[in-house]
Amino acid sequence: MANYWLLKSEPTTYSIDDLERDGSTCWEGVRNYSARNNMRKMVRGDLALFYHSNANPPAVVGVCRVKKEAYPDHYAWNRRSKYHDEKSPKDHPRWSMVDVEYVETFANLVSLEETKHTAMLKDMVLVKRGRLSVQPVTKKEFEVITKMGRQRAR
Repeated sequence: MANYWLLKSEPTTYSIDDLERDGSTCWEGVRNYSARNNMRKMVRGDLALFYHSNANPPAVVGVCRVKKEAYPDHYAWNRRSKYHDEKSPKDHPRWSMVDVEYVETFANLVSLEETKHTAMLKDMVLVKRGRLSVQPVTKKEFEVITKMGRQRAR
């Protein structure tokens, strides 16, 4: 059974356009336990909404797919990385990452404001606990957002 997710990235750090260009990437640098635990639940083939945070407006902009399930985030061990964590031992890694691949960019971005005002999305984690960078999405929420995003811009 497929699971659905929402992954947040600041577009100035890594955007949907970057993912389209690269084809796939590792989703590294998650340093929140709830978000990390969500990544550890991901399985190959799961779909995720790609969300541009800290954007104007913040919005879901496309879809990606889990290409590789959770594995240790080796950036935690790199002293030169901004994601370095000296308390993460190699024999029992504290942090994980997954690989994702590009699926599509929406014709119409789905803004946070629009999400908040869509009745079928009122219980979405994005609305209730907005700051979480990796969050679960129900199948229905995924379907509603992708339908909104695939509509031609109004």
